[in-house]
Amino acid sequence: MVLPITAFYASLLGICYLYLSFLVIGARRRHNVSLGDGGHEDLGRLARAHGNFSEYVPITLIMIACFEANTGQAWAVHALGSAILFGRVLHAYGLGKHAGVSWQRFAGMLLTFLAMLVTAVGNLALIHFGM
Repeated sequence: MVLPITAFYASLLGICYLYLSFLVIGARRRHNVSLGDGGHEDLGRLARAHGNFSEYVPITLIMIACFEANTGQAWAVHALGSAILFGRVLHAYGLGKHAGVSWQRFAGMLLTFLAMLVTAVGNLALIHFGM
């Protein structure tokens, strides 16, 4: 089974994940911290951005892959992939740059939750109604 749209977004998200990893590694080296954040706020925020990314992206990509496999609606798969991609980028940027609430974090979480919810409901509808 070929899932080219999911593969496209998974690849872009993989590059984002590597970028976040390198940011955390750089901050760890700069502060000489191997575990935890050593009390450095910037390292703590970067580590959370990296961790948050790894918490939301895998399950969403799995659901998007299922959706792509079960429907021929490429535009919908692109919409879902774009929502998780831009949602995670916005959220990571907001978390990495702002200690408190920011519009980037808020919008990023909204896009992430929207992608997850629409994909989950879409998959359930496809399974139940055989659309």
